[in-house]
Order: sequence, then structure tokens, then C-alpha cells
Amino acid sequence: MSEQNKNPETEPETTGHEWDGIKEYNNPLPRWWLNVFYITCIWAVGYWIFMPAIPYWTPTDGWTYTEGIRELSQRDKVAGEIAEVNAERAAHRDEIAGLTLAQVRESPELFEIALAGGASAFRDNCAGCHGSGAQGFIGFPNLNDDDWIWGGKLSDIEFTIRHGIRWDEDADTRFNEMPKYLADGFLSRDEVAAVTEYVLSLSGQEHDQAALAQGKELFDRECISCHGENGEGILEMGAPNLTDQIWLFPSDRAGIYETIAYSRNGVMPAWQGRLDEGTIKELALFVHSLGGGVEE
Repeated sequence: MSEQNKNPETEPETTGHEWDGIKEYNNPLPRWWLNVFYITCIWAVGYWIFMPAIPYWTPTDGWTYTEGIRELSQRDKVAGEIAEVNAERAAHRDEIAGLTLAQVRESPELFEIALAGGASAFRDNCAGCHGSGAQGFIGFPNLNDDDWIWGGKLSDIEFTIRHGIRWDEDADTRFNEMPKYLADGFLSRDEVAAVTEYVLSLSGQEHDQAALAQGKELFDRECISCHGENGEGILEMGAPNLTDQIWLFPSDRAGIYETIAYSRNGVMPAWQGRLDEGTIKELALFVHSLGGGVEE
């Protein structure tokens, strides 16, 4: 049914269409809005022609897209920009690779570049174990303090990064293993417990005074070759200091007992061969700069 119906005094103009007693009002969109809509439609058609726009699938290439007559690609643009940045960084890394660590530190510009590159490399390769702030976790050393297991000099840090720790694929890796005193039958449970009490005493923790004499005797027999007579550790052996409050693994009675009984020998990859020479030096300089590095 279609019939023009207008009563200007009581209701607005209708289109004349009516369905089940429902009338359709004749309220067209504003002319300016329609004009803008038409312009955007024309613009869209032009964009499809000139620019990459419409995705489609082919049996050979899978999903791809129309390139447009200008053949522009934001992906290619970004890839080009990344390539330019990498090329610039590569030039600096090559320069750093050809210098000693001391020479890089003497150049304010190169040192700043090295620290920035080292921070980036650390986030990509090291933060998964040592944390984004190098704060470490249980079993993964804190690199911000001045407590080092294998030495905190710049040369020590570089060597550790290059060759790793207990990394079987590198012949020069830092290597020393603590025996599993209980598991391998070197000490009984009571003897391990006595050594635990003595180690607790070294760091000023509560301990069983009655077991101290036996624990010291066993410690002197089994442990001083790595940890030293006073338990202060030997860097060349990778043996930690047992007299301070900085612990790589739990420092309570149960944690120390487990370490003595079953040992804890962590592994760090060797990065030489995985990272280029410049990046390794940048990493060493960055880690040394965190605040815990020891001066040469």
C-alpha cells in the first residue's frame, strides 16, 4: 500500500508506505552528510586503485593483497627503515669489535653506544634468566651487586659471557662442580646436617652449637679447597662466599642442607659464536656498568 498522507498540523510527512498500520516517516538525511558519504565512497574506490588494500587468497602464495598501481607497502617501508638502523648499528659494532674494552671505555661516544647496544642485547638474550633489571632470581645471580662467583672485573665478565659456565660445547667454559655429598655417599645424613649447622654459623644465622665442632671438622676436610679456610669463597674456583647475606640458592637450614646433600650446579650458555664480537663486548660493558662491576 502506498499513499501520500500529510497532516501538517498533527504529524510529519510520510513516504506513503504503511505496514500493519505502521507508517514510514519521510525524514531524509541531511544533504551535507550524504555529500560526505558520497565523497568517502569515491575516495575508497580511488584508494583501492592506487594503494594496497584488498586481501585475497591464491593456491600458490596463500593470503596476499592487491598492491595498487603505486605498489606501496608499509611493511617494505618498515623493513627498509629497520635495515638502515641495523646497518648503522653494525658499523658501530664493527668499530667496537676492533677495539679493546678499555679503548671503548675511553671514547665517550663509543661507550654510550656500547651501553645502549648492550642493554638491547641483554633484554634479548639475558633477561629471561637474570631478569629485565638484572636483579636475578633464585639460581640466577644478581648482576647489580658486588658479589661475584667467577669475578666481576670487566675481563672476567667478558670471559664468562664468551665461554659460559659448565657449558659442555665450549672447551674454555668456566667449570667446577660441587660434589653431591649425600647422594654420592661422601657424607652421611648426620654429617651433612653438621656441616649445615657450621655453614649457618658462617653467615651469622641461628645454628646448633652442639654440632658446630663436627661441622667445622668436616668443612675443613671437604670444603676449604674451594670455599677457603674462612668460607669466603675462591673466585678462581667459582665457589661462593658463605659468610655474607647474599645467596644464590635458599640460605635457610633446609636450603643449605639440600645444596650440600645434592649439589646445585647451574649452567650458563656460551655466547661466543651465537653473538658477534661487537655485541659480546657491548654486553660485557653493559653488565659491568650496572653497579656491581669491579674495577680492573
